[in-house]
Amino acid sequence: MKLSPPPHILIIGYVWPEPCSSAAGIRDWDFIRIFKKAGWRITFSSPSGLNSYASAIEAEGIATYTFKPNDPAFDPFISQLSPDVVLFDRFVIEEQFGWRVRDQCPNALLVLDTQDLHLLRRARERALTSGASLDAIFDTKIDLHSDDSNRELASIYRCDLSLILSDF
Repeated sequence: MKLSPPPHILIIGYVWPEPCSSAAGIRDWDFIRIFKKAGWRITFSSPSGLNSYASAIEAEGIATYTFKPNDPAFDPFISQLSPDVVLFDRFVIEEQFGWRVRDQCPNALLVLDTQDLHLLRRARERALTSGASLDAIFDTKIDLHSDDSNRELASIYRCDLSLILSDF
């Protein structure tokens, strides 16, 4: 009996995850630990230059790669890698790489981890800086439909699954 290989996840991070500096860094490391414990093959890529945080991932036995947005070398890489799941750690990363993943790996499950909704975070910021109450985001005083909000929503719609942490 031939055993099938374990599932393979590619995590594409905006930066190499720093476990103590951002929600995305903490979440990326959580995902690495969860998928590693489950026996998945894991690959991590980022448009950021290699640094000590990338080395920490490599020390876990995880391959790391760096590609700039719109780098045509990403196409043969992702095609050959052929991951089962691709996790984007921010909507801007999905914007930059999602179309290439969809083109080269149409059967991969695309997951967007937003940590929280940036459109909501920015609306709250606009409410506070304008002196409005946070309840203003529920009425017409604070517009939830900025260009960034529309971009984030479009990214959510393009992915198969979105992970959003919010009580809102």
